[in-house]
Amino acid sequence: MLAIERRNAIIARLNMDGKVIVTDLAQEFGVTEETIRRDLEKLDHEGIAKKTYGGAVANKSLNVDLPSSVRKRANVELKQRIAEKIAQMINDGDYVMADASSTAMYVIKCIKNKKNITLITNSVEILYELSDNTDWNILSTGGSLKTGSLSLVGSTAEKMIRDFHVDIAICSSKGIDLNMGITDSNEKDSQMKQAIFSSAERKVLAIDSTKFDRIAFTKVCDLGDVDVIVTDSRPSDKWIEAIRDSGTELVY
Repeated sequence: MLAIERRNAIIARLNMDGKVIVTDLAQEFGVTEETIRRDLEKLDHEGIAKKTYGGAVANKSLNVDLPSSVRKRANVELKQRIAEKIAQMINDGDYVMADASSTAMYVIKCIKNKKNITLITNSVEILYELSDNTDWNILSTGGSLKTGSLSLVGSTAEKMIRDFHVDIAICSSKGIDLNMGITDSNEKDSQMKQAIFSSAERKVLAIDSTKFDRIAFTKVCDLGDVDVIVTDSRPSDKWIEAIRDSGTELVY
């Protein structure tokens, strides 16, 4: 196993259990405890984990960008429920934009049987997933590769997006709050989502129930700036009322 594969496995364990123990990891991966300590030091430096005596605990900050390989394994059942609901909103022949979120990836997997779709995305992973699809018209935004996330960002990607208009756009986010609205962990991702939403007739926010009442670093938009919020389960009454008052449709 490569070092990066081992660290991604450690991140997945942190994401699932909230903590890891050096001795357990060394035995599991067949490496020395010193090797594991170096892995944890790197994850601590990247802000993903916080070292403790004999191990580490997960950094729960929404402003930390986890690798795409870890994100796509988190809350899988919730994301699949959301994806199935959004798939019903997409018809043969539609023009679609999707961001580089793991939830958007699940949506794309759900609609692979649709015919004659035109898709624009900044997700390298989605592009790879559809590399053998001959029925769709698939466009990449171009732009700068964001390390670890398999996403394309920056002014080139934003300009490409704003040159088109599509039937439906699908984005996710790190948090949704009654006062701050929809937020994400960094400015580049936030700007990409803003560009994607601005280029769509129907703007769909795909967000699982763990993200409600949470605020990440930078604002994407207000609740009323999207047309539909799709989540996996019924939110609290205060959320149902707030979303209704904003004029946005809620699907759960």
